[in-house]
Amino acid sequence: MLQEAVDDFVTSIANGEMERSGGSRNTIMAYRNDLGQLCSYIRALGITSWLHVTREHIADYVQQLREAQVYRPTTIARKLAAYKSFFRYLCQKGLVTRDPSLGVLLPPVERGLPQIMNAEQVQTLFQLADRDTPMGVRDLAMLHLLYATGIRASELVSLNVDHFCAQDAAIKCVGVRGNVRFLPLTSVAMDVLELYLLRGRPRFIRHASEEALFVNHHGERLTRQGFWLIIKGYARRAGIEDLTPHKLRHAFAMHMLDSGMDLGSVQELLGHAHISTTQFYCQLVSAQPK
Repeated sequence: MLQEAVDDFVTSIANGEMERSGGSRNTIMAYRNDLGQLCSYIRALGITSWLHVTREHIADYVQQLREAQVYRPTTIARKLAAYKSFFRYLCQKGLVTRDPSLGVLLPPVERGLPQIMNAEQVQTLFQLADRDTPMGVRDLAMLHLLYATGIRASELVSLNVDHFCAQDAAIKCVGVRGNVRFLPLTSVAMDVLELYLLRGRPRFIRHASEEALFVNHHGERLTRQGFWLIIKGYARRAGIEDLTPHKLRHAFAMHMLDSGMDLGSVQELLGHAHISTTQFYCQLVSAQPK
């Protein structure tokens, strides 16, 4: 009965019946391998039905993966996620009365702290943009918007002109999951954005129907790839290695936390689904030299 339930679960993934299952070949193979190993462990305990598996069984197995088999935390986290999906499936099918994976915690995943841009480097980027050219004004507006709001690069290039709320000094941002958040703008970001709308964007636009806030030299919406090339160009001129738009997002989060903003507010501004993602920045603040 143990393996039969696993086979049914994997088949449901392959057929796209499970929410957020993906159904790719790699996903299916990972689930089959991870749950096959769990089956062998449970069977070795003399248990023949998932009904008799307890939270202690799952917690002990995770502990064994960590200590006896010395799996990396990221691998254990993936395996436990597979177990949780499997037991949710069993609960939905009425094959178990409770989920034994509930309350089993993921091992801490160690991540290297990313390098953070300092204020001097950010100012260097701003100074490199030429305010006397439409392209320079556009680039300066994008850089200021990134640093002032922590907006993602994908969200930045998705902005439309009507997302700029001048009266409220804010940008309406539609996030990666469709959630809407209003990001306050600094006075400097406001000034540069208004300058771009006055002297930059009109020089690029070829069709009055274009809605995009940031456009390329063809007057069309700037792509994420195009924006990355722009960032790389400024990084090269500034002598900053491995600069990405996400590093400006990191710098924004650090600045907000360092200035005393509470973690929940920073989470809301960044659009993080889970507070644990935002908590990572607390490590960065602590690691910075005083």
